[in-house]
This record gives sequence, C-alpha cells and structure tokens, in this order.
Amino acid sequence: DIDDVGHKYHLELVLEDILDKDSTVNCTAEVLYHLPNKNLPPDVQFTIEGELKNTDEADSMFYNRIKSLEKELVAEDIPDSHGNVAPEMEPVRLLAWVASGYVIWQNSTENTKFQLAQIKHVKQVKRSDEYLEFDYRILLHEMVSQEIIPWQMTVLWHPHHGVQVTQ
Repeated sequence: DIDDVGHKYHLELVLEDILDKDSTVNCTAEVLYHLPNKNLPPDVQFTIEGELKNTDEADSMFYNRIKSLEKELVAEDIPDSHGNVAPEMEPVRLLAWVASGYVIWQNSTENTKFQLAQIKHVKQVKRSDEYLEFDYRILLHEMVSQEIIPWQMTVLWHPHHGVQVTQ
C-alpha cells in the first residue's frame, strides 16, 4: 500500500508464446494500481529474460496478403459460435488480441479481469500509406462480473512498426 497513491504489486511469472506453447520466458513486473479516484491506468514496469519466437516471416506474409487484396477485408464473428477460427483469419484475431491488450490495460482496475471474447466485426480501412488499418467491434468478457462489454477500436499495424490503437 502506498498512501494517497494506490497499491503496488511485484510479480514473477512465466510468459508462454501464444503461437509456440513450448516457448516460454521469465518475466518480472511491478504494477501500480492507482486509487480509484485518480482515474488512471495501472503503471506497469517489466523485464523479460530471453526472447519469444520471431514472427517476422508470418507478419510479412500476413501484411503482403492483406496489401494485395483487391477489396478491403471484412469479417464477422471470430471465433464463430463453436469456437472455430478460419486459418486465414487467425492473424486478424491475433492482431485484435494484441490491440485489446492495450484497451484492457487502459481500463483495468484491481477488481477487473478482462479477456477478449470475440471479434464481432472487423473492416479494413483503405489507406494511402504503408500501414494497415482495421476498425474492430469486439466483445470483452469481464470475468469478475461476467459482463460482456462491446468495444470499438481502430488499430494501425505495420510489421516493422508494431501495433497502435488510435481510437
């Protein structure tokens, strides 16, 4: 407990690569949850020991596939009602998963536990620069209250510049 500031936690955990379950790295983190009246996202400082699998090749393949589409990508219900994700939609889901991590971090408190439940709708936005832009409507599952929260986010991505949630 930090008087008039909030609660700080020291964590030691193992991160598992979502694409390669056998690949793990150790991580230490300090998370400061501000007092509720401050309306600030948690402060997070972390250190990772080692590296996870390099995704440059898969990122380039996805980027080039989307850039070469004649019409902008549009999709719904990822995963579907049976939990299935079409292989060509897996990178779209992973991008939403990473971007939703930012949304979750910005809106987390000590009393919440958010998880991306589903992409209800995704639409690629045509751009004249090198970035890919997607408008997502997602459903976040708040595990504590069991609420399903709809959320809209606009995501920019380029394989060499990373993910940015712009809205």
